[in-house]
Amino acid sequence: MKLPLIVFTLVVIIQFSECRHTDSSWLPSIYNVVANKTSQIRNYVRAKTRSLKHFYVENVRNKITSYLGVDDEQKVLNATEGDPQTRLKRKFRGYIDTAQNTDKNVFDTIAPENIEYRCTEDDPDVHMTTPQLLASNGYTAEAHTIVTDDGYILTVHRIPFPKNSSQKISPRKTVLLHHGLLGSSADWVIPGPRKGLAYILSEAGYDVWLANARGNTYSRAHVSENVDSFAFWNFTFHEISQHDLPAVIDYIMDIKGWDVKINYVGHSMGTTVLFALLSTKTQYNKVLRAGFALAPVAYMTDIKSPIRLLAKYSHNIEYLMKLLGANEFLPQNAVLRWLSKHACEINHYEEVICENSLFVFCGHDVKQFNRTLLPMILGHVPAGASTRTLIHYAQEIRNDGRFQQFDYGPDENFEKYGSPTPPEYPVHKITLPIALLSAENDWLSGDVDVTNLYVQLSNPIEHYIVPLKEFNHIDFLWGIDAPTLVYDKLLHLLEEGVSKSFVNVINPDIETNELK
Repeated sequence: MKLPLIVFTLVVIIQFSECRHTDSSWLPSIYNVVANKTSQIRNYVRAKTRSLKHFYVENVRNKITSYLGVDDEQKVLNATEGDPQTRLKRKFRGYIDTAQNTDKNVFDTIAPENIEYRCTEDDPDVHMTTPQLLASNGYTAEAHTIVTDDGYILTVHRIPFPKNSSQKISPRKTVLLHHGLLGSSADWVIPGPRKGLAYILSEAGYDVWLANARGNTYSRAHVSENVDSFAFWNFTFHEISQHDLPAVIDYIMDIKGWDVKINYVGHSMGTTVLFALLSTKTQYNKVLRAGFALAPVAYMTDIKSPIRLLAKYSHNIEYLMKLLGANEFLPQNAVLRWLSKHACEINHYEEVICENSLFVFCGHDVKQFNRTLLPMILGHVPAGASTRTLIHYAQEIRNDGRFQQFDYGPDENFEKYGSPTPPEYPVHKITLPIALLSAENDWLSGDVDVTNLYVQLSNPIEHYIVPLKEFNHIDFLWGIDAPTLVYDKLLHLLEEGVSKSFVNVINPDIETNELK
């Protein structure tokens, strides 16, 4: 209001002066300058307002109304009220419909096509690799290259000793951390030294190894297959369990000595591959010391995640691969890289879209999510995964949560497995001491399924349920209170939790490990 008032006052003075003093030439000059600048400011504000409105309408409001199936902004606001799970399910159905109609994969349906604004200051951490993040916080970091028996070239990262270790010698205590679907070694270091599990374990005296499964940011190479080929991406978590994980474990044992016992900590798919390995290549039950499963995923009957909406299509593999991306699902997409670089300009609506695209499968806990980590998360996640891995999980859901190998269809199943249906993983053959750590608000690792898994394990340590109802799947990695609610318990189990010498009442000849 002040600017128009000043301009009006000047105009009155000028007009009055022109009537009283016709020879005062300097007043019209002032008037012209002020009027010209005022016009420029007004035009600039109008242009920016139109530009911002256009950006909002095209890239935010229209996207939301499209996903929610409503046709005006008030209805959008009404539709976004209520149960968060219902909202995400509604949006996910919208993603599928839009992808099908536009012949795009699901995630690309929400990527803005034109970006108008740029942020001038970037956070360097957003672009750092896992070893660079470790080094920037004062830790020694190593990168090891491992070739699997089927030709995939993996990179494994390592924190060989604590930050302020005087001897610079790797401790005998060893732990291998394995990320979940769409994750990488960066998952364990994103929260920083005080809250990242990799740092916490290092300071607790462990030699920390960080796995990277085939297809993610750090393991996108093969001795003969091109990374853009179908052959490269023709794998699921089964191949990771049968080839990647044994190769990594064997490599660590070669470096450390075969008398070293490795503690295994996995999150989400990182637990799936452990269960698949131990139930099929049972010799690894004797190689590892114990397994600690954060948000364990094996059986999938109690699923709240919108991923269950894919289950009804899981028999049609070709259709799902067209819908989700022929080879790679959710790579490091351009929109995520843009949001990470320009996070200082993320407004409320962009933030909602961004968070839902990332957490659509896992849920979102507003209270536990540290929004300051958003640029870092978007800079490193999703790190890439095969579409067939997601289909594999969808098949389990369709088949009443059955923890089974990949279903190729009756004919190909018969050729591969000798039966028209894929075999179940024999969980009862797992004799390694296993601790399960789960949460009540986990959309992928439901209470019923975790309990079912626990009772079938031959040598369970404990089933720990996080004492916070809102805690969810992603919070095991980046939750604000994860150190106190989860990692303190994990450290206690690593150090003090002992599985007593165990005799299998079903098969007394099965040998089991004792934690020492």
